[in-house]
Amino acid sequence: MTTARPTTAHPTAPSAITPVLIRLKLSLLRNGLRQSTGRRTAYIASVTVALLFAALQLLGLVALRGNPHAATVCVLLVGVLALGWAVMPLFFPSGDETLDPTRLVMLPLRPQPLVRALLAASLVGIGPLFTLCLAAGAAVALAHGVAAAVTGVLAVALTLLVCVALARAVAAANIRLLTSRKGRDLAVLSGLVIAVGAQVVNFGAQKLGSSGLSTLDPAADVVRWIPPSAALGAVHSVSEGAYATAAAQLALTGAALVALLTLWQRSLTRLMTAPDGSTLAAAEPDKGTSRTSGALGGLLPAGRTGTVMERSLRYVWRDPKTKAAWVTSLAIGLIVPLFNALQGTGSVYFACFAAGMLGVLMYNQFGQDTSAFWMVAMTISSPRDAYVELRGRALALLVITLPYAVLVTVLTTALLGDWPALPEVLGLSFALLGAMLATGAWSSARFPYSIPQEGYKNVAPGQAGLAWISIVGGMVAGALLCAPVLALTIWLHASGATSWTWLLLPLGAAYGATVTELGLRLAAPRVAGRLPEILTAVSRG
Repeated sequence: MTTARPTTAHPTAPSAITPVLIRLKLSLLRNGLRQSTGRRTAYIASVTVALLFAALQLLGLVALRGNPHAATVCVLLVGVLALGWAVMPLFFPSGDETLDPTRLVMLPLRPQPLVRALLAASLVGIGPLFTLCLAAGAAVALAHGVAAAVTGVLAVALTLLVCVALARAVAAANIRLLTSRKGRDLAVLSGLVIAVGAQVVNFGAQKLGSSGLSTLDPAADVVRWIPPSAALGAVHSVSEGAYATAAAQLALTGAALVALLTLWQRSLTRLMTAPDGSTLAAAEPDKGTSRTSGALGGLLPAGRTGTVMERSLRYVWRDPKTKAAWVTSLAIGLIVPLFNALQGTGSVYFACFAAGMLGVLMYNQFGQDTSAFWMVAMTISSPRDAYVELRGRALALLVITLPYAVLVTVLTTALLGDWPALPEVLGLSFALLGAMLATGAWSSARFPYSIPQEGYKNVAPGQAGLAWISIVGGMVAGALLCAPVLALTIWLHASGATSWTWLLLPLGAAYGATVTELGLRLAAPRVAGRLPEILTAVSRG
């Protein structure tokens, strides 16, 4: 990164490192945009949306000036923003190439000037600009008087630096894990966090709409002492004339910044000098753990059916994309009915959402195999082989889905206290699950598409139309297949024969099993006859 003379080895000056790393960050951004028109368009669109949202956020915070709850909103908003800076490097480690300091290991750089240079380079980007706008808006909303305005300038700078240093310290401390193949599975949790976070925000928004912002005051009283929110809390304290409190909050934020920079520097030192032991655990024998075959080998049926089930369950446990789909479906299928029940606005029929979310996983069964599907295709020589293959995949899904659907239904019923509706809701769930298994098997044979193994895309370029037809069309067909059981449920309630609704449990289970069997038998000949087309479609990624 600097030109060294062959006769002497001079320490690299910090003033020389900082502009080089800033230019490196700009070069990475510029070269990334040159790769393709689609990537450039997506980046420009994301920048536009982020800047527009930042501007609206800034105006909204400025509009809070003088509001009695302005301090509460600003302090909590900055706290949530800092939390996002802390967790995003764990879920999206490949989102910023400069987050990986191991790329600089072979360069003659000292940790302390390197930290300062990386911190300066980290201030280049959409995230820091968005954070700056939000912190500036919060400071304007809270500052009243010249002393508070001066404090606000310092608070905005501290807030931005603490957020960036927090992200870098977390990334540096976990970079060995995040850049390993095993560690990248941590990104699977992003689906769960997004699903839970969306419902928590929805739940909180409804509570605020009914109770007002005053319900957040106790939480804000605690968060205003947690950096970087403490810096904005200092602005409010100066406005109120509590100068000693403001000094303590600013000192606390400054101490947090120093601590984060120290932690970051120690992590860099360890990365620059210690050997990479991230793969040592993989070489050691497993202790206290059991593989899928060891845990289920004696429970699965013999023959090809058991082999297919074990392979499918291994995909669920080992393949990152398959695991991500399962985690997201399990989380949303549980959260939606339970959160609606806790809010008092839900219905026991929302429990069917769990069966629907997991039923979608039956679609595009061969796409998760990608190019490895050719090994499966070599074992299919007749519709009978295709039927057994599809049946094994459906049974593997049922191993998890059936007890899960029962659990969600029982929990939802218990929260709402509507126990008489439990049999009919279970019957509807079983019928819906059977219909989706049937349409999923047929859709997997008729509209297969590839799932890229790298990145966060779930559909290969050029196959988005196939994915939409497969999933949306299959879900509509599944809903239509459930129409008889749904019509029977409505008729029993409309006619006042609610004492017979318990019959929907055995009828729904039998109907779901029958529809699944018919769907598998209808899809099997199509799979056997379209093996080359399916192999070509799923191997594109």
